[in-house]
Amino acid sequence: MKILLVDGTMFGRKTGAILEQVEHYIKEFDASFDLEIMHFSEYKHQIVDGSPLNDDMKKMIQKFEEADAYIIATPIFQASIPGVLKNAFDFLHPKTMRYKPVSIVANGGTYQHHLVVENQLKPILDYFRALVTPNYVYTHTSHFDADNKIVDEDVHNRLREMARVFVQYCEMSKSLPKETIDQH
Repeated sequence: MKILLVDGTMFGRKTGAILEQVEHYIKEFDASFDLEIMHFSEYKHQIVDGSPLNDDMKKMIQKFEEADAYIIATPIFQASIPGVLKNAFDFLHPKTMRYKPVSIVANGGTYQHHLVVENQLKPILDYFRALVTPNYVYTHTSHFDADNKIVDEDVHNRLREMARVFVQYCEMSKSLPKETIDQH
């Protein structure tokens, strides 16, 4: 299975650090997965305004379409997901993520910002009819050291458990019908 780990921000390193840890845990449960971390900071983004897509946006959309499952990582800025992440979702065809497993990891500066996952990100993924795992992981700035390494053992345990459930969702999704996206 092709798994796309999405670092949905242009700034900071915490979401990327979380994804690297999740990638490690997924490999512990199933080493056969083809895992790729996509850092939004490596793409030239454009807004959805009807103009022709640049090459980076075409590449990004193609990676989403070709993936069989996703780990979405987002920081929480101003009590919301980053605009660049919402904009990326706006580029996707509604069937792109249909019946595909998705797990969520997020990071914020306050403990209450975990509600952004519930109130903003999950409804977007529900619209896509993605198979969202029930155990997302929210981290706080205090869970990291100065080098953005996760130092909280409970966070490691939750990430490991999320990876375990994600792998089970991936196995379950293999028997579901795959939707094709008409490009015409």
